[in-house]
Amino acid sequence: MSRVPRKAIVRTAKLATLPIGVAGRAAVGAGRRLGGAPADMVTAQLQERTAAQLFSVLGELKGGAMKVGQALSIVEAAMPEEVARPYRATLTKLQDSAPALPAATVHEVLARELGPRWRTKFADFDDAPAASASVGQVHRATWKDGRTVAVKVQYPGAREALVGDFTRLARVARMSASWLPGLDLGPLLEEFVDRVEDELDYAREAASQRTFAETFDGDPDVVVPAVVHQKGAVLITEWLDGTPLSRVIAEGTPAQRSRAGAAYLEFLLRGPHEARLLHADPHPGNFRMTDDGRIGVLDFGSVDPLPGGLPVPMGRLVSTAMAGEADALLAGLRAEGFVRPGVDVDADELLAFLVPFAEPLRTETFRFDRDWLRAQYVRLQDPRSTAFRTGIRLNLPPEYLLIHRVWVGGLGVLCQIGGEVPARGILDDWMPGADLPLLDGLDDPA
Repeated sequence: MSRVPRKAIVRTAKLATLPIGVAGRAAVGAGRRLGGAPADMVTAQLQERTAAQLFSVLGELKGGAMKVGQALSIVEAAMPEEVARPYRATLTKLQDSAPALPAATVHEVLARELGPRWRTKFADFDDAPAASASVGQVHRATWKDGRTVAVKVQYPGAREALVGDFTRLARVARMSASWLPGLDLGPLLEEFVDRVEDELDYAREAASQRTFAETFDGDPDVVVPAVVHQKGAVLITEWLDGTPLSRVIAEGTPAQRSRAGAAYLEFLLRGPHEARLLHADPHPGNFRMTDDGRIGVLDFGSVDPLPGGLPVPMGRLVSTAMAGEADALLAGLRAEGFVRPGVDVDADELLAFLVPFAEPLRTETFRFDRDWLRAQYVRLQDPRSTAFRTGIRLNLPPEYLLIHRVWVGGLGVLCQIGGEVPARGILDDWMPGADLPLLDGLDDPA
């Protein structure tokens, strides 16, 4: 393969193989069970092969297909274990290591953007990519001044791949459960379409990264690589060594998990507070833990300006919920547009709906894990429950849309990390408007 497949008919055909492939393997599996093969063995083999195909197809297509795969890698923590287990490693690989473009294609982009003598800008350049993602892949190199750098090269045809894939995936969203059960791709695809231009604009990304790098320059807890050069479809930054967050998730010690979880949560809050920008792509492939204990942050293609930081009412609403003030909570949510005018919501049921999400703030430290997140997911998805009936009456104001996605994604990542995190103290320090009640004044959660 010389480049990302561009033709719509080719990409549509490849995406269509996902549900079709699952159906075919299911039919074969049924036949094998009828022939006497153990059902659990057949099911395991079916899921392993489906996961392998998922990585192959989404990774090869890159573009919007891979972007969706990366997003799914965040929310797998909320899925039932029997569903999530076979896909976990596959989706994790999509975070920073998909099938690579050949060197000749990369050289074409570098020659177009940096000039035919592009090699003179580098002391050396590694043709093997160090990482690859939905829009571009990264190569390690040495800049002409001796600095080790990361050279991010946008895939030829990335724009067409992103826009076209989102459209095609939307058409088959009703079939998404066939290849990753329990997930609705519709809202995710709509939000991605709205941000396509941001993802492709490396000049904008470089400006955002410069702001973050200047904000956290010399910080003891956060490191952001400096931008070295940017031109067109090429972005060059200083190289950052460290342990990928995905590796901490897979094999970290309890101490490593706790440190990573605390650093990750603190960065999500400090970015808006100090840089006045929201890092809106929270998947683990964008984060590293350095040897000196800092969290390294990469990829600023999806960043949203927050001139005033996080909205102050967020902290106030959290504090109100923690204090158990049901009527005040309902009034505050109405004022912010989370409850539309004329929509009838019971204040006590609304409080009961939100209180479990505040559980991490009821103790000095809290262990985020998949079991806790799955319990929340089950509670909200059961049509027979009061929580479900309350949830469908709520509204998400446009100004909170991206913040909501980052927090849902961030919560998923925290539960994948599985660390013991001082979430209460971190929110008290960095969330505007937060004034959490004293621990000894809290009632036991309902």
